[in-house]
Amino acid sequence: MNDSAHTSELDLLTESYAYELPERCIAQNPVEPRDHSHLMVVRQSDHTHRRFFELPELLQPGDLLVLNDTRVIPARLFGRKATGSRIEVLLLEPRSERQWLCLLKPARKLTAGSVIDFDGLLSATVLESDPATGGRWLAFDGKTDFESALHKLGQMPLPPYLKHSTARAEQYQTIWASRPGAVAAPTAGLHFTSELLTRLNERGIEQTQITLHVGLGTFRPVQAAHILAHQMHSEWYEIPEAAVEAVRRTRERGGRVIAVGTTSARALESAGEDGTLRSGSRRSELFIYPGYRWQVVDGLLTNFHLPRSSLLMLVSSLVGRERLLALYREAIAQGYRFYSFGDAMLILLDG
Repeated sequence: MNDSAHTSELDLLTESYAYELPERCIAQNPVEPRDHSHLMVVRQSDHTHRRFFELPELLQPGDLLVLNDTRVIPARLFGRKATGSRIEVLLLEPRSERQWLCLLKPARKLTAGSVIDFDGLLSATVLESDPATGGRWLAFDGKTDFESALHKLGQMPLPPYLKHSTARAEQYQTIWASRPGAVAAPTAGLHFTSELLTRLNERGIEQTQITLHVGLGTFRPVQAAHILAHQMHSEWYEIPEAAVEAVRRTRERGGRVIAVGTTSARALESAGEDGTLRSGSRRSELFIYPGYRWQVVDGLLTNFHLPRSSLLMLVSSLVGRERLLALYREAIAQGYRFYSFGDAMLILLDG
């Protein structure tokens, strides 16, 4: 895997990851069927334009796809303060079942002791501020079970750039999503269908699952002018022993480990920083940018990402920043669809 050894000072500047994206290129809804999205295939010396349903022919028997099985929770709530003012609450991560780190809007006047009511089913008291995120820790209390109340009151936390989406909630979940906890979807996995997974199996391309609950660490914008000043917010992940064994078998047979999404890539690299993948659950603050030496991942399936984002920096570490931005310009010219419901890129740098 290319480790982008020739890192320049420009690679370390956030503004170097800016690009102009026409509004028309931001996908508002997914394609149907899911696997009919466009797919840019990037290799060491060239790239081609394909369709996602061609994936089995683009990979080799013996390769391994690593899938993130996290499930998005209905994390967006709307409540009111005692004054009647409306408050939007986005759950980020739990400290316990009823204590959550949240982003509030507007948040300025919500100090410790402030109470937010959610239609009489649930209430939340502000405990303290969280300087690292600008969020608040809330303690929820209610007349019903918290999970039940969340599913009655909560909405799917679609990203703010999906301004005109009519997507159904299940279209913002992968077909294998099983472990609730994410506040954003691992969107590279949204392209898969059951039929495509069957075809991959028939071709001898193995699949295994890990978990990373997508949170603020994934979608928080890089605001520091120099990327080394950016602090990633930690995210919880778990690598089961079955995934460790799947990677070991893949290595033994000469196959490649292909991460489905930047979240899978981040979890794998976090658990294998010395080249040996370890099972277990931990928190990751790993920030991957040009100059990073990849330890576990041999290839990546990913969507097209926001300018100046840590995800764009991660992908740049595989193909180089200048080449990636050139590929993005070509994708725009070719009519590719960007972001969560957009098209995909397959990076295979050994061919």
